[in-house]
Amino acid sequence: MTARGDRLRKGRAGQRVFEFLFKYRPVVFERGDLSFGAPWWAALLALLGVAAIVWFALEYRRVGPSVAPRDRWVLMALRAASLCVLALLLMRPVLLVSTVVPRRNYVAVLLDDSRSMRVADEGGETRAQRVLGLFGGPDGAVGADEEASTPTDDPEAREPEVDGSEADPAVTARSGDGGLREALEERFRLRMYGFDTDADRIDDAGEMAFTGPRTNLAAALTRVQQEMAGLPLSGVVVVSDGADNDDDATPPLSETLLAARAAGLPVYTIGVGSERIDPDIEVRRVEVPRTALEGTTIVADVILSHAGLAGRTVRLDVEDEGQIVGTRDITLGPDGEEPIQVQFTLEDSGPRAIRFSVDPQEGEALTGNNERQILVEVGDTRRKILYFEGSPRPENKFVRRAVADDENLQVVTLLRTADEKYLRLDVDGPGELAGGFPDTREELYEYDGLVLGSVEASFFTHDQLQMMADFVGQRGGGLLVLGGRRALGEGGYTGTPLADALPVVLTSAGEPDVLEVFAEPTPPGRRHAAMRIATTADASAERWGELPPLTSVNRVFETKPGAVELLSGVPIEGEPRVLLAHQRYGRGTSIAFTAQDSWLWQMHADIPLEDETHETLWRQLLRWLVHDTPGRARLDLGDDVTPMAEPLRIRAELEDERYLRVNGADVVATVTGPSGVPSEIRLDWTVERDGEYEGRFVPEEAGLHRVAVRAAMGDEVVESDGFFRAGTPRIEQFGAGRRTELLRRIADETGGRFYTADNADLLAEEIRYTESGDTVYEERSLWDMPILFLLLAGLLGGEWAFRRAKDLA
Repeated sequence: MTARGDRLRKGRAGQRVFEFLFKYRPVVFERGDLSFGAPWWAALLALLGVAAIVWFALEYRRVGPSVAPRDRWVLMALRAASLCVLALLLMRPVLLVSTVVPRRNYVAVLLDDSRSMRVADEGGETRAQRVLGLFGGPDGAVGADEEASTPTDDPEAREPEVDGSEADPAVTARSGDGGLREALEERFRLRMYGFDTDADRIDDAGEMAFTGPRTNLAAALTRVQQEMAGLPLSGVVVVSDGADNDDDATPPLSETLLAARAAGLPVYTIGVGSERIDPDIEVRRVEVPRTALEGTTIVADVILSHAGLAGRTVRLDVEDEGQIVGTRDITLGPDGEEPIQVQFTLEDSGPRAIRFSVDPQEGEALTGNNERQILVEVGDTRRKILYFEGSPRPENKFVRRAVADDENLQVVTLLRTADEKYLRLDVDGPGELAGGFPDTREELYEYDGLVLGSVEASFFTHDQLQMMADFVGQRGGGLLVLGGRRALGEGGYTGTPLADALPVVLTSAGEPDVLEVFAEPTPPGRRHAAMRIATTADASAERWGELPPLTSVNRVFETKPGAVELLSGVPIEGEPRVLLAHQRYGRGTSIAFTAQDSWLWQMHADIPLEDETHETLWRQLLRWLVHDTPGRARLDLGDDVTPMAEPLRIRAELEDERYLRVNGADVVATVTGPSGVPSEIRLDWTVERDGEYEGRFVPEEAGLHRVAVRAAMGDEVVESDGFFRAGTPRIEQFGAGRRTELLRRIADETGGRFYTADNADLLAEEIRYTESGDTVYEERSLWDMPILFLLLAGLLGGEWAFRRAKDLA
């Protein structure tokens, strides 16, 4: 016998035993109110019973001294309990239970019509088959033709089968006897719905194709309550695996359940499918930058979730438009989650559909979760960085040399050569930085990043120091502060507005403390993309150990809460220092690199002439500094894949040259699909938030869409663009195990009950005990329950046996 059949047999046996002892099912006791049907003289009998108990107590006290006090108490307790049971029988206890009036009430049945119902995880039987078995359906293949006609993603995105087998049994349904439907129809008038993102009326379960892109229980329950308002509705039956259930649903599920409970509408849930799919491997999560500069090395954090595959070696492939750009072999540990990292480089610009996949494993019932596809926008734009040094030193020259060939980085250098005299390099025109360091936000905010070398805090005005902090927090720029004799705490920055933005805790100003330190990556540093100075993680770790020491003159020993230390400066003797740390500050990133002479990694005698460690580190460091620096118009296009024929919310945020929110702009979004036909969508100010504009677009063709936003703010025009893909989301295939806790919560919070497909036949009997709809009260007698007579016999027999054992009979 299968495990499911064994559980079913035990559950049925438990139900039969309970009904034999207590006469009724548990639900009758849960829903009923206890009362007594005895006449007035029953109270007199109760008083006589109390008097009898007192008399027995006095009698037992007269028993000879040969009986121990404990034995007396045992005999008294047995006799008193017997009289109490007898008194309860004479009081004729009853349960008052509210039951529905047959055929005068409605029950709404919500059947899950989403793709996760195609999973064959119950002994080869799909969840769809279980639904059709409960509520009926025609013979034949359900959904096979629908699968062929379902809109797919863009041609580059491959859609794997939900089931791993050859013949697609996930969509082959047996003829359902519809036993539960027939049982419900004996007492209720049924109104059936199929639901995924919304609920639609159906006449028969066989109408469903099980191709819904995702599940939204909140929307389905709200639709039912609205459509059936005013009808005598006894309850809602939801048949689902609980998978997905849109966490961003409007209204939220919690509000929907609260409304149902307030209306006295119980929701009965029937969970189908297994809680744990075994064997199975799933690409559970992928964390990767959504924007990158062309040629950037990316380290993706991937979480593989697996069950039943411990000890097996699998390969994770990373594909860029069909070309493998990264791979990693993993030997799976015990069942659970496996965090891994994979490194790759994106060479081509434009929107890139990056596919992370693991080959299907033998025996997998679900293979659609073996891959995830992430849209990454690779830009070939030129990011502008201002590098300000307080005096000439080799560090500036070698940093500029390291990134000179990088077409995506423009490092504009401002070098103070004497008081009020500056050397400007790589500026765009004669007027740029003509007065020295910017003294207005408009001028500073033209840059994407700011590198601050060894220059004392007293050089800047208080407003300039605050302006640099706002450059990170408000504008969202990247700030990199280098070590030096006039930098950090030694440069007098402690207590300034800029110190708030830094990821490290500054000490008081003092004499520089020169110390040789070796760069040692911390655990987060070994995983960070900017710290990969070799082709693999192992080679990178080995290379860090080979680099010569640098000198640090700044006493930095502590990072701020929330900051991450990537490199530790380890001296031959003494306390390690923080060498490289970063943190998010407001909308931007701030980094502290406390060494003063990283150029030694280029010019040291132990470094070969052809070695490019220094160049690699600085290219990656500066690219990381500015890769996600926002512009004045920013787009939010939601998820990676937008379902076909569903409205996509296009949201834009607009700011002026000081990066302050702008209301009242004229904003138009032009959406261009794969066919090249543009559609103009006007974005209106949302009023709820300053500078936020929103519009709706319904994609009608699958594939990649470009969204170009043009905002007119007075005489100024700001533009931005973004991308999204329209197709069939695969969200239903991830975390596809039955969400029992969610389904149980829905039932508990609304006064319903939770069932599985194995014991769903109990629903037809138990749903009749409700106070919703047209109901009457029924009286169920309890005095003749077998458990009471067995208890009375046991107490009397126990007293007699105890007396015999003590020679008192």
